[in-house]
Amino acid sequence: MVYQLTAFTALSGRQNAIHMYIRPALSPAATVTIARLSGTTLKAINVAAPAALHAAKPAATAIQSMFAAQHANPMYMAMAVLGMSAAGIVAERRTTVGKAMSAPIATMFVSILLSNLNVIPFVSPTYKFINSLLVPLSIPCLLYSSDLRRILKSTQQLLPAFVLGTISTVLSTIVTFKICALKSLGGDGWKIASALAARHIGGAINFISVSETLNIQGSSISSSIAADNIVVALYFSFLFLSSNKFKKPQEVTVGADNNPKDIKDDGEGSANLETIALALFTSSSLCFAGSYLTQMFIPSASSLPIISLLTVAASTGFPKFFSNLSEAGGIIGVIFIQLFFAASGAAGSIADVLKNAPVLFLFSGTQILLHYVSLMALGRIFKIGGRELYVASNANVGGPTTAAAMAKGKNWPDLILPGLLVGILGYATGTIIGLSLGFGVLQKLI
Repeated sequence: MVYQLTAFTALSGRQNAIHMYIRPALSPAATVTIARLSGTTLKAINVAAPAALHAAKPAATAIQSMFAAQHANPMYMAMAVLGMSAAGIVAERRTTVGKAMSAPIATMFVSILLSNLNVIPFVSPTYKFINSLLVPLSIPCLLYSSDLRRILKSTQQLLPAFVLGTISTVLSTIVTFKICALKSLGGDGWKIASALAARHIGGAINFISVSETLNIQGSSISSSIAADNIVVALYFSFLFLSSNKFKKPQEVTVGADNNPKDIKDDGEGSANLETIALALFTSSSLCFAGSYLTQMFIPSASSLPIISLLTVAASTGFPKFFSNLSEAGGIIGVIFIQLFFAASGAAGSIADVLKNAPVLFLFSGTQILLHYVSLMALGRIFKIGGRELYVASNANVGGPTTAAAMAKGKNWPDLILPGLLVGILGYATGTIIGLSLGFGVLQKLI
């Protein structure tokens, strides 16, 4: 078999380099014959290759082709995204590296790697299914504990600090965006800033809600999550170490109002077949109501903010019913969110992630630094204790579980439940505040 190609000579000092472009790749047994030389261009080069070369593809190419042939197979894609989600969760719980990365980052790392190796596609109907159905279903599931009356009643000592922390996040986002407008992200710049603000008020669920509402590209999401997680991990370490200067409370009585386990009523809220089924049905009902109201009144908008508001209102109106679903809903919500990270990672190019990560690292770091500085200043003005400010900041930046964990780790039992509840309040309000900040301020600063 004969292949024909054109090769060009490139003169560099005393050396002549011949650059040849040919498919398929030549084997060592192939022979090359130059038919004619004209100036600096070699024309009509005949390449005689063994017949076996045409029939046998490299092993790597064959394996890639095998995976690529399955990209349109729904069962293959279901296996892939569920496997990547499970891998992230298992890695976080069982490995040191996974704990350092967190389950979402571990899942996104595997997803980005596999999509760039063509094991899974960059675009798939499966990803669309996750984003259009499972992400909305996850929102109510993660907000079943959002009983505002209980939160406001049980967080009186921590609520002012949390409100100041939220204000600090809003102010720091505006200032940081003026300094670093994320122009390298194009139209996604102000959107990512809004999503990060929502995350640093509530948590990852708010980042996802804002990202889906604003239709942020997968590569921008991957870069943002990767950079922000590093900054947040460093910030938590700083908070934990620098809080040693605060004295422990002299005497604290830990009763029912200070025990996070009391969020459930008499053990009825455990995850079982009944509560899982009810949690899914309730979530789908709230999603339907939210999407119906959105189509009726704001047809061009995303339904996620309305779904969030309806869930908070329902959880406040019927606290016993929803608290019984909170454990089952939490498990379902985390799994669905993991699937979102798998789908988002698959859409990310490694080159784009590496290109955008440094500027996002700078943005997130500056934003959180200014959040801390402004919160400490406001706390001094309003004479709020340092312990409360630190736990509130942790709840803002990390969410309810990290805030409660910090209070427990520092032996501040009176702040464990309040830290958990103000974190849930962040979940309930972060999306609305982030979107309002984006549309009302950041978009106009471009």
